[in-house]
Amino acid sequence: MLLLGVGAFSACSDDLDNNPVLKTPETFTLNTPAYANQNTDLATSSSLTFTWSQPDYGFPAAAEYQLQASLDGKFTVSVDEAAADETGKTKANYLTFDNVFTLVEGSINAEDFNKGIMKIGQWEEDAMPESQTVYVRAMSTYGGSTIYSNTVAIKVLPYFVELSDASVEIWWLIGGDIADGSWGTDIGKSVIPMQPIEGEEYDAKGQGKIQWIGYLKGDGFKLRGDLNDGWATQWGQGDSFGTFVKNDGGSANITVPEAGYYKVTLNTATDELTVEPYVEAVETIDGISISGSFNEWGDEEMTPCAEGENNHDWFIEYTFEANAEVKFKQTGTWDYNKGGELISADGGNLLYGFGVSNGANLIMPEPATYIVVFNDITGMFHFYKK
Repeated sequence: MLLLGVGAFSACSDDLDNNPVLKTPETFTLNTPAYANQNTDLATSSSLTFTWSQPDYGFPAAAEYQLQASLDGKFTVSVDEAAADETGKTKANYLTFDNVFTLVEGSINAEDFNKGIMKIGQWEEDAMPESQTVYVRAMSTYGGSTIYSNTVAIKVLPYFVELSDASVEIWWLIGGDIADGSWGTDIGKSVIPMQPIEGEEYDAKGQGKIQWIGYLKGDGFKLRGDLNDGWATQWGQGDSFGTFVKNDGGSANITVPEAGYYKVTLNTATDELTVEPYVEAVETIDGISISGSFNEWGDEEMTPCAEGENNHDWFIEYTFEANAEVKFKQTGTWDYNKGGELISADGGNLLYGFGVSNGANLIMPEPATYIVVFNDITGMFHFYKK
């Protein structure tokens, strides 16, 4: 019995040793890049890569990481805080890059890095520094708390860019309920963009309400913020329908309680997602085409994103010449047609607009190949440059 007692005590002791205990670290280490003192030319570089150690949470925690940059190393006033001051008296000294990483390394596009420090410095074209020291730190978010790394200094050669408000932030619908249901990432074929709302106001980061209206069968879907980030940015379902969670890799697919038409609305500024029945009448259109000067105003038929009579999203890949005139129309008739105005975003890589019945012809700004997506309920259209 004594031996058994000793064995039981030893087993319990081993269990306690093996059970991880959550720690609350105060900081972690951002490594100094090899290029730190090399005056990295942001105009000719593709990206800036950083690595860091995982904070000591007591076990391999699935933390999320972002990088911040400062021109004075103080990190006291963010670009967003300064922008919120309508008097213009508040001056920013740091910026948080939008990129979210789940590994202990990450890269910031050199163009985005340059724009970031431009937003902090607010330099005029004739007052650009030839070389600039930038202080970078990483932040880790886990379990509702955020900690920061040490700061490392790097030297860069910035260049002048005309700053403007960011393009509207777009998220993507993906899943069994969306397009071909394959969970793939081909625009139109497998994923559908959510849409800006006409008349909605968007902040300097391009955030505000976006939406999609269409038919959901109940086969499940999710939202993705970036199709190339390994699902780091996503919206899924929590414990039940109506409870939605952001950036939770363990979240369920969003599954509506019954098949029907729904309006999916995401406020990217406040992180609020709603999925509610769409009660207005919906007209079924048996075919949508693009038409214009490029095909003598005939019908170039678009492909339905989903099978069946409840499809209302259409796509096509097409190469346009500069100044080509374009409209959307019901195949075989002009009774339903949409025109309007093209809005340029993402440096011209995206053109979009709000379809107007019998509206003006759309004028293509340059020769390029686009994947075109159109929703016949809202009349919203997107042109994604390939």
